[in-house]
Amino acid sequence: MKKVMIRRHTALFFSLLFLLQVSFSGCESYDEQQAKLKDTPDRGTIYVSADESFKPIIDSEVQVYESQHPDTRIIVNYKPEAECLKDMAVDSVRMIIVTRGYTKPEENFMVDSMNLAPEKMVVAYDAIAVIINPRMTDSLFSMDEIRQILTGTYTKDLVPVFDNTKETSTIRFVIDSVLHGQSLTPKAMAAQSSPGVIDYISKNANAIGFIGVSWVGNREDTMQNSFLRKVKMAQLESTDIPGNYILPVQANIYLHRYPMIRDVTYILKENYRGLGHGFANFLSGEKGQLIFKRAYLVPAKLDFSIRAARLNE
Repeated sequence: MKKVMIRRHTALFFSLLFLLQVSFSGCESYDEQQAKLKDTPDRGTIYVSADESFKPIIDSEVQVYESQHPDTRIIVNYKPEAECLKDMAVDSVRMIIVTRGYTKPEENFMVDSMNLAPEKMVVAYDAIAVIINPRMTDSLFSMDEIRQILTGTYTKDLVPVFDNTKETSTIRFVIDSVLHGQSLTPKAMAAQSSPGVIDYISKNANAIGFIGVSWVGNREDTMQNSFLRKVKMAQLESTDIPGNYILPVQANIYLHRYPMIRDVTYILKENYRGLGHGFANFLSGEKGQLIFKRAYLVPAKLDFSIRAARLNE
């Protein structure tokens, strides 16, 4: 009988000990809970899917963030925009950087199927640059002429070239915002990447290329300067003054004078304050916004003013 009682008391003792351990573990501080997570804004590894046309600027953002947070690693896979958007359904991809946010059905899918509330934010404004061979005599185009080139009805035989002929943000912008649903000419050609478009244009005087301006807009970048020695940017008719032809420079993007402008948007898939939130805050914060500005894009979250200046000879 005594042995039975001893066993019962021993079992009760260990049960109480287990309950105490559970109770104390539930009282962990926020910092202790964060320490058990795989990543925080200061350490860990995440995967990001980004539109290939933003590669130069996103590479710069990642490089600076990692230099300031040496225990972090942000692995970016550059893809056509449609493939990036498909990654909203991939658990391992923490962030997507494209030209649009998620739709309501896409949000509902992530909430219902993945049990997370996604976030989105426009962090900068980009433009689509039109590039031509230096031997081409025509370098000024109205948007009507651009539409004619894209549909194959232009008076001269100019072949439009893209980083792909489907699923890219550039193609989507051209069809939705320039052609308004008209069909792209079957003569349109696809290179494998934006540098591939530049290379093709440099070798073919009858071709005209469409790429993100972050590949050719920063004249302080040695790689982009090497590209601009092979091709030149065409000027498009401004939206405010008929007959005035302009380049996709920062001031013209900011003032919406340039006719082909698009957003740089992140979609964040993270339910806790991890590395994804850290990088998102960096992109929308002062340092990240200054990187967009110095790359000659227009920051969306930083006050940006343009002052008139007079040049004295």
